[in-house]
Amino acid sequence: MTIQQNVSLKSFNTFGLDVKAARFAEINSLASLQACIKSGIKPILILGGGSNMLLTGDQQSLVVKNNLTGINVIKSFRNKVWVEAGGGENWHQFVGWAVQNGLGGVENLSLIPGTVGASPIQNIGAYGVELKDVFVRLKAVSLETGKTKTFRRHDCRFGYRDSVFKQEERGKWCITSVVFSLTRHQHRLNTSYGDIQKTLESNGVEKPGIADISRAVIQIRSSKLPDPAKIGNCGSFFKNPETSPAILQAILATHPQAPHYPLQNGQVKIPAGWLIEQCGWKGKRVGNTGCYEKQALVLVNYGGATGQEVKNLAYAIIESVHQKFGIELEPEVNLL
Repeated sequence: MTIQQNVSLKSFNTFGLDVKAARFAEINSLASLQACIKSGIKPILILGGGSNMLLTGDQQSLVVKNNLTGINVIKSFRNKVWVEAGGGENWHQFVGWAVQNGLGGVENLSLIPGTVGASPIQNIGAYGVELKDVFVRLKAVSLETGKTKTFRRHDCRFGYRDSVFKQEERGKWCITSVVFSLTRHQHRLNTSYGDIQKTLESNGVEKPGIADISRAVIQIRSSKLPDPAKIGNCGSFFKNPETSPAILQAILATHPQAPHYPLQNGQVKIPAGWLIEQCGWKGKRVGNTGCYEKQALVLVNYGGATGQEVKNLAYAIIESVHQKFGIELEPEVNLL
């Protein structure tokens, strides 16, 4: 393990922002992670796929790239298995491994950028499925003491794109591995959310399996979201807000076709992308940044943008949505 000085993070974040880390290291083992911690350089910023963060300036932290890999079946049951994956594993490649091995539960989460280690922090979700639905436990190393701790489902306090790792445990741990519970047979397929069913039908699939659903999700996401290798972005920038039925009724009075989804807690979820589009942001460019032309929920770097530019755009969008609808959007990404 070597600690480098003054390293550009442009290739380590999907926004493609050219910010620098005062100190940078890549870890490939638990020992190398603990060596970083023992170096005494604080604070430490753990970097996964760099897909769920907005770097608004140079980082004075010791930035540590998590390259801990490996995928193994650790326990078998009658109709499911527990699979442990290293925190540095690419998330989409992990989903592909599961589908190829006939293991169900994560196919709806295909093509989500990032790493396995970042997935519980965000409680990633898409098309009716969330990480918590297949989560068993994770191992993490304290960035203060270097000691390992196991977090079970109840310890993580999962919420909508939220967990304890975004709250009071924020920045305190490096997630080294995650255990998932995946089905071997009789998979519980979720095809009712979004355009999955319509895409399956257009593909001529009458009796879908997990591979069919994965392909459909990839097809849908690819048609709506820009490839970070071509246009810098971090996917969905904002959470879909939850609001009261009273605010929804006020919106429906002027926008009767407004999409909305009732929640068990009595609140209503309204797609953030729809709200942003109604405020005229979809496809709008501001300097080197803007809202993607096919999906208003995605902020992009057209080249040369700074993190501060993207942040300014995000807060301009938040303000306009609040003024028009009385709803406060919340960023899904971490602003650093």
